[in-house]
Amino acid sequence: MDRSDTRKEPSKGTVDGNSRRKFLVNTGYALGGIVVGGALGSLIKRKPTAGTVPGKTDEEQATAPKNYNRALMFLTQDQFRIVESATERIFPEDESGPGAKLLGVAFFIDHQLAGEWGFNGRDYMTPPFFTGEKEQGYQGRLKRREIFEIGLRELDNYSITKFEKSFVEVTGEQQDELLKGFESDEVKLTTISASGFFKLLRSSTLEGAYSDPLYGGNMDMNGWRMRNYPGNQMSYLTIIDKEFTKFEPSSLQDHLISH
Repeated sequence: MDRSDTRKEPSKGTVDGNSRRKFLVNTGYALGGIVVGGALGSLIKRKPTAGTVPGKTDEEQATAPKNYNRALMFLTQDQFRIVESATERIFPEDESGPGAKLLGVAFFIDHQLAGEWGFNGRDYMTPPFFTGEKEQGYQGRLKRREIFEIGLRELDNYSITKFEKSFVEVTGEQQDELLKGFESDEVKLTTISASGFFKLLRSSTLEGAYSDPLYGGNMDMNGWRMRNYPGNQMSYLTIIDKEFTKFEPSSLQDHLISH
């Protein structure tokens, strides 16, 4: 039997809009989260489901600051954990506020290493290289990302040699001892200066705690709040002639969104 004889032909010049719309919606729901989440999935408005963050209640999730910039760009997972642990010892959480971990300092450092700063893109890196004076800063051939890679590896090796455990496995007091060994140049390295790496790590930690959150650190501007710093305000004309006024800090991202 010829099946074409039993098939109902649509009338010319007409389109079954309802069927096409239903197909797109169903396909979007089925594939939106797997294949076409950025295309069809974004066209279908769906309410967020509760319980998306393990261990947090619906209320906590609703009030939690959103940060879509938390993705590793340079560091490996193991390197990231060492940076996160080391920076927390340099800038620990206390009664004044959150430490480096909650402020996202390790993400800030990772993102900086992935960019021009990590490549020394704006530094003069042409030989010959000589040991400079303290006020001259770094004078070597290695890029910052290379210094970090070597420094993190040597910090972990030092921990294994001294305590038979990796840096992230030892206690906080032992981590302090290891970092002090780098700071004082007690650790002798052949490729980089141990104290030079520590200074770079410490300065990066402070930058991550207090820089604009647009760059990955200073989560929810809590670093600024600890210092009563107003952030990036466009103008003070409305309060310049008044007594001291305390107000919420503002990020560069707020201005970008509003324009």
